[in-house]
Amino acid sequence: MEITRNALARMVDHTLLKTDATHAQISALIGEARELGTWSVCVSPSMLPITDDLGEVRVATVCGFPSGNHTAEVKAFEAAESSRLGADEVDMVINIGLLKEGRADLVESEIRTVREATTGLLKVIIESAALTDDEIVAACRASEAAGADFVKTSTGFHPAGGASVHAVEVMARTVGDRLGIKASGGIRDYATANAMVEAGATRLGLSGTAAVLAGAEGDDTVDDGDY
Repeated sequence: MEITRNALARMVDHTLLKTDATHAQISALIGEARELGTWSVCVSPSMLPITDDLGEVRVATVCGFPSGNHTAEVKAFEAAESSRLGADEVDMVINIGLLKEGRADLVESEIRTVREATTGLLKVIIESAALTDDEIVAACRASEAAGADFVKTSTGFHPAGGASVHAVEVMARTVGDRLGIKASGGIRDYATANAMVEAGATRLGLSGTAAVLAGAEGDDTVDDGDY
């Protein structure tokens, strides 16, 4: 069953994390989010605090982004500062190398450190395209044990790629009845977004949100270009 345009919009973190993004572009992003009816905007920590009128749109940001190769203490400080500056949600990147080494215990420890520093909702980016199924499962279990609210597929910056239906299915089977599942990275049309939701995604990270929503059945929204 295909998800409706409005229901899909309420699942979207409308995202702009390009390294050369300007404050003017973030203001435009917020305006688009309000018009499209998305759940949140996701922006870099340097864009906080948000001074534009958000309406009902929430604010998400990232932590340890995009490599995840920061110490747990640095990630925790970044998360705490973002929370202080008004972020409702923090998407942190795990140390993928530790996971590859079989040190899921240390991954769990760093997630817990960030969890304790974050006042809002915590999503854990596991970079699923770079992981085996067993590693995806291990990352999801570590996230749950550490108190995360969501697991998330991708940063969108890793050369291995972004979200896949298969990865979302593995994540959903592992923790989907207890944690949220965010699919992000390379979702550029409605069919792909709908497939992610059918696989178990409960949140989507999109930059081209208008184009995705325009593909919903019966919707005549005009795509104004890539966001």
